[in-house]
Amino acid sequence: MTRFQRLAIATVILTFALVVIGVVVRATDSGMACPHWPGCFEGQFLPGLDAGFGVWVEWIHRSVAALIGVLILGMAAAALLDHRDRRSILWPSLAAVVLVGFQAWLGRETVRLGNTGDSVTAHLAAAMALEGLLVYLLVRAWYPARLGRGGGQRFTLLAVFGAVATFALLLFGSNVTARDAGLVFGDWPLMNGELVPTVPAGRDDLAALFTANALHRYVAATVLVILAAVAWAAWRRRGDHPRLFWLAGLILVAYVVQVGIGALQITTALAPWAQTLHVAFGALIWGGSVALATAAYLAARMTVVPWTPSGASVGTGGPDAGDADHDAAAKPSVGDTVRAYVALTKPRIIELLLITTVPAMVLATREVPGIAFTDWARIAIWTLVCGSLAAGSANAINQYLERDIDSRMARTRRRPLPANAVEPERAMLFGIVLGVISVAAMAWAVNLVAAFLTLLAIGFYVVVYTILLKRSTPQNIVIGGAAGALPPVIGWAAVTGDVAMPALLLFAVVFYWTPPHFWALALRIRNDYAAAGVPMLPVVRGIAETSRQIGLYTILLVALTIVFGIVAHMGAIYLAAAVVLGMLFLWRAYVLWRQGTAPEASTAQAVRLYRYSISYLTLLFAAVALDAIVPL
Repeated sequence: MTRFQRLAIATVILTFALVVIGVVVRATDSGMACPHWPGCFEGQFLPGLDAGFGVWVEWIHRSVAALIGVLILGMAAAALLDHRDRRSILWPSLAAVVLVGFQAWLGRETVRLGNTGDSVTAHLAAAMALEGLLVYLLVRAWYPARLGRGGGQRFTLLAVFGAVATFALLLFGSNVTARDAGLVFGDWPLMNGELVPTVPAGRDDLAALFTANALHRYVAATVLVILAAVAWAAWRRRGDHPRLFWLAGLILVAYVVQVGIGALQITTALAPWAQTLHVAFGALIWGGSVALATAAYLAARMTVVPWTPSGASVGTGGPDAGDADHDAAAKPSVGDTVRAYVALTKPRIIELLLITTVPAMVLATREVPGIAFTDWARIAIWTLVCGSLAAGSANAINQYLERDIDSRMARTRRRPLPANAVEPERAMLFGIVLGVISVAAMAWAVNLVAAFLTLLAIGFYVVVYTILLKRSTPQNIVIGGAAGALPPVIGWAAVTGDVAMPALLLFAVVFYWTPPHFWALALRIRNDYAAAGVPMLPVVRGIAETSRQIGLYTILLVALTIVFGIVAHMGAIYLAAAVVLGMLFLWRAYVLWRQGTAPEASTAQAVRLYRYSISYLTLLFAAVALDAIVPL
């Protein structure tokens, strides 16, 4: 065992202990027992023997944190001395030094601010981020320095999604503690006997508390489903990677136990031992999830993959970015590389998603951001930036997973991966990093609800649509369209911190708009999809059936726009736009259906319908925003 490995083991164990001690400090209200930092009392570092329990708990908390800082400095030194040529260990070790310094500063600020809810949440978030980074280093240190290209990373993506969802759940739980909302409901799993709790009349002061607690339970249920999916995927590949299966299974079992501990918190009225156990299991599950994602990535890199004579690896589904011809090619310029990474994000699709985000925000507030940098403007800017990063993340990972399909389609073979402009693994890591940044920034600058919805949008597009549905069913775009329909819900949640019926109806509008829009494009490039083996509706069911389905979904879409106008109390501007734009959409769909099965005529009409569908969505949501701010 190397000295770096020994240091990593000790640091991870102590970091977990520090988290547990921190919960004891919080549960026993010992945070302010030591009013000065880093010592307990001015001019005195070590408490007296007669100091109370709270003083000693807080002092131990700070002392363990200091010891962790020393160990992390030791890890960084060992990385510089022993692993200078391993960037995957060197740079994260140096980053850990920065992060532990930031965590120490947060600890001081927490004391200075009197243990406010926001400061405690930030302190916990930084501690969990540090734990995750240290767990990564621990796992990485046990794998060889040099790794091959290996096989596909589909399970890695699912494991990363589970880890990020677990981290988000920790933040939701911390938000409940910060708001002192842990006991607003005396029952479990229901909330005052209801699945969706109702705020008592005249008790608006309880609304925020009800929302915080209910959201924590909803997110916990969602994460249970996600971790069960991770365990199921690990079970399917248990023959090749039994250790990953056992780790995923243990994480799921620990999470089920964690749910039971959550119930115990209610029955014990938040007893300190129950709170400590709850966060301890949360830290274990988070650390285990990071270990699983890291091990899955490294195991895939170590997998021996046979090579075909053409240079494409069997099972990876795409051209080899590292073949001899590619290595001999001229190195691309910085500008070419930047353009390739930008192309991975599919900027045109991002524009279309943002079109549905801002009008929902305007409708929720009945205001426009304005030129002045107000809170409204700040939230709007951060929501658009984070939404763009999230969409870019999903699109980049989508291109990584579909690089084999893209290489066989005329429309997509010039994308960065089929063109060998970006290595597949770097494209995947680029997408993961964008996704983590987008969710973290949304949680920090906007709110947790918008952040979790952003995470769900990424996960749904990558896991449900791209991995599960795209290659298996002609209904792929129908179900997978939910990912593209979430931006208006995210925009609404960004400014309200909640989700209301108008936001859900806007989700339904985009959801039912997606099949006519995408199937019109699929009609135009159906031969490409047939060559790539993708079971899109025009390939599987033919032109006539696709045209009929487009017409049926268009009818539902137009009806939903009218229902939304009534429920959201929209005015004349929106209703007029919905009727006129909807009639034009119905006419386009009718003309396409009337073309029958004539390929040339149907293709021409499909192109017109596809282009109009983009204008339709843009103008409809513009009418939503205009109607919300113009008093007619």
